[in-house]
Amino acid sequence: MKIAYYPGCSLQTMAKEYDISARVVSEFLGVELVEIPDWNCCGASAAHASSEYLPIALCSRNLHMVEKMGLDVTSPCAACYQSLSYANWKLTGDADLLQKINEATGQPYNGNVKIKSFIQVFSNLNPDIITSQVVQPLKGLKVAVYYGCLLVRPANVVDIDDPEDPQVLDNLMKAAGAETVDWTHKVECCGGSLSLTNEDISLKLVNDILTSAKDAGAHCIINACPQCHFNLDMKQEKIKKVYNIDHNIPVFYFTQLLGLALGIEPNCLGIDLGIARSILKRISS
Repeated sequence: MKIAYYPGCSLQTMAKEYDISARVVSEFLGVELVEIPDWNCCGASAAHASSEYLPIALCSRNLHMVEKMGLDVTSPCAACYQSLSYANWKLTGDADLLQKINEATGQPYNGNVKIKSFIQVFSNLNPDIITSQVVQPLKGLKVAVYYGCLLVRPANVVDIDDPEDPQVLDNLMKAAGAETVDWTHKVECCGGSLSLTNEDISLKLVNDILTSAKDAGAHCIINACPQCHFNLDMKQEKIKKVYNIDHNIPVFYFTQLLGLALGIEPNCLGIDLGIARSILKRISS
């Protein structure tokens, strides 16, 4: 399987381990990721707040380059995936807007690209391709699968799964041998956009998510969004100070746990060796 790869800005900086694990797991499972040449930011960070057209134009330029490659495109980042999907939805549904954006960018997009979430890339594989290569099943590991608010919404723009109770990523973890817990906050917002502007609200939302995961008996949380990962992981120390609650629950990108199940070394997946040992000890006991 060959697909254009849009890493996005965060996978070059704060989420390098996601990029590392995404590439190595893809190669292991026979998925050829072809990085888009000279890609640019999708505008998910600030552009959407400053202009109605700027983020669409930024995504249109990326989609133009993918169209020239003759491939479908995927992005591991939930925000990038939604930005590309939203731009494509707007451009293919409004001929006047498409013409306006094409004139602005000077790189015409014809609307012929299919955008897939990174989760879909793996879920669309023959299940036997994954299960047959699992050498270290995640048996005994209880995982809270966190989709967040962007990956499966809005349903008229992205078409992955049920926006209120998605199962596609749960099924991937089950194929790797893990047990996914039934919990209340799998699609709740973590307050990523409020992390800098209103941290009090963001901390409450994150605390609620972590509490729900722990109450459900989860040993760890997995996700597919750099901003969600940052909030759920890095905010635990701040929550400990503010709420006097020590959640102490590891947070992984789904590609990292999938990679462990496939027998890939933790250092090749961007996983801290100490955390990896605690997970490996749990699944081997």
